[in-house]
Amino acid sequence: MSGNRLKESGSSKPWTILTLLRWATGYFTSKDVDSPRSTAEILLAHALGARRIDLYLRYDQPLKQNELAQFKHLVQRRIQNEPISYITGTKEFWSLRLTVGPQVLIPRPETECLVEQVLAGIKNDQPRQGGDLLELGTGSGAVVLALAKELPNWRFRAVDQSPAAIAIARQNAIANGLGNAVSFWVSDWLAAVNACYPFDLVVSNPPYIPTADIEALQPEISRFEPRLALDGGKDGLQAINQIIFSAPDILKSSGALFLEIGYDQAAAVRELARESGAYGQVELFQDYSFKDRVIRMVVK
Repeated sequence: MSGNRLKESGSSKPWTILTLLRWATGYFTSKDVDSPRSTAEILLAHALGARRIDLYLRYDQPLKQNELAQFKHLVQRRIQNEPISYITGTKEFWSLRLTVGPQVLIPRPETECLVEQVLAGIKNDQPRQGGDLLELGTGSGAVVLALAKELPNWRFRAVDQSPAAIAIARQNAIANGLGNAVSFWVSDWLAAVNACYPFDLVVSNPPYIPTADIEALQPEISRFEPRLALDGGKDGLQAINQIIFSAPDILKSSGALFLEIGYDQAAAVRELARESGAYGQVELFQDYSFKDRVIRMVVK
């Protein structure tokens, strides 16, 4: 080791898992990488094809040259701000292990609040067995697959305008034993679903970041995540507006629309719901950080 550089050869002592973790933690710290220790553990476990706990069960195991080279490559990707989930190709969401890549948004913990509120709404308002649910802008399939896992008697459809995203969502459905639970279609919002309505529920985590704000986001987001899944137009409400005014046409009487929204968009979204004239009950729910995150609108 020389400074913060990892040598692949020329050291009298072999690199063990523990010494490599210590080096990587210090290196990530010097580069202001978030959570340096856990980042080192995740990337080293990925390089070795092991679990994180295995790193400590095998802490004194020396690494081979090809393993060192692979880990070095992963470290370099991370200090260039590439998200860990894109480096490893996976992300956990609602106890599902999902494949992710630059074609899809990385599922966020706060989006689990959307899943929770949909499930709570079904429990309170629709105790009957089964129903029809549509997700708009499915991305990796995280939301619809989490719901399909919890609601085996429901019928699910999910759309995304990106063929690459739909391919990943289908892959995730199969990998999680839900290959027959959800029908995935390529569609620009509602364009391909008119023949399948009405639905009991429409659910979406649409793009809601104002265009001008995207470049100021963390580089992990602004440089790597798909702009299509982030950009909500000039005011961040372009997709939300379209969904609010279109969803009533495909919802059953007393059907509900659930949307994830930006933390500062509640008042504007409520106003759009009022302007549409289609919704009676409108409810707002906060995420784990007590920020407005999910809105539920029930068709009159």
